[in-house]
Amino acid sequence: MSQPYPSSGQPAGPLRPPAPVPVRTAVKLMYAGAAVSTVTLIIALALIPAIKAALRTAHPSLTAAQVSDVNTLITLATLFGLAVIAVWLWMARANGQGKNWARTLCTVLFGLATLELIRARPSYRGGYLAHFAVGGHVYSVIHSVFGAVMLGVIVPVLLWLIGLAVVWLLWRPVSSAFFKPRGFTQARASV
Repeated sequence: MSQPYPSSGQPAGPLRPPAPVPVRTAVKLMYAGAAVSTVTLIIALALIPAIKAALRTAHPSLTAAQVSDVNTLITLATLFGLAVIAVWLWMARANGQGKNWARTLCTVLFGLATLELIRARPSYRGGYLAHFAVGGHVYSVIHSVFGAVMLGVIVPVLLWLIGLAVVWLLWRPVSSAFFKPRGFTQARASV
């Protein structure tokens, strides 16, 4: 039996070393970030009927168009939640494979998350679980200090701390060698 592509007996290119412990730990933390985001999304989805009921009770004068706007906001928030989970999983996979662009993108995303955390916390109106801007009016529904603190403060800070640990682990000196492009050290040595 013949081989369709004969080989010269040498590997096609230098093999990437196995991921060092800090990178493997960062990948596990990214999976944890995806898990926390998933649980948060499930809780938020479970609260949708209560949010709608509270909104109808607190503001019975809402028109059908305004209720439709609320449904649109809920749909967009759900899609955003799914996108956040997908990004955590994508970054875990790409960083686990040693993609340097993924390490850089993780750092940029962490920077954006930091700006969002700083921006959102001072304007946090504690005690209400949901705020909707409909027709130029802001409606606050479901008064739950525990729920508002959990979903509005603790979960975002927990995800930020996970992101901080991930970025720190990915930029450790022992991790940097793993993210160097293949053949980088050989090309350097031949110069």
